[in-house]
Amino acid sequence: QVQPVESGGGSVQTGGSLRLSCAASGDSLSNYAVGWFRQTQGKARALVAAIKWSDSSTDYADSVKGRFALSRDNGNNTVNLQMINLKPEDTAVYYCAAARGFDPGNGHAYEYWGQGTQVIVNS
Repeated sequence: QVQPVESGGGSVQTGGSLRLSCAASGDSLSNYAVGWFRQTQGKARALVAAIKWSDSSTDYADSVKGRFALSRDNGNNTVNLQMINLKPEDTAVYYCAAARGFDPGNGHAYEYWGQGTQVIVNS
């Protein structure tokens, strides 16, 4: 089992940057696929970025492609989401989720979830 904990959220101006970190307690994130999701009030949670367990390749939602970059920092047992050129529509609570030993897809979901960190992008 692993407990993801998000950090790095805050308030920035349009065009600014933030780096979100997903840290883990209880296990090494190198054993997990990790996804970042975001949710705004009244809307469904949506996947924005994912890094695979199998080969650490990354995938991004079209809305953030070219602006967000996901990477592992195994020395710190974190997965980091670098966000640049932030837009007001990026405002959301961002959640880190993990799946041990497999890559979510084909109906298989992330099992372990953090509490979320707020990102606010001001116009």
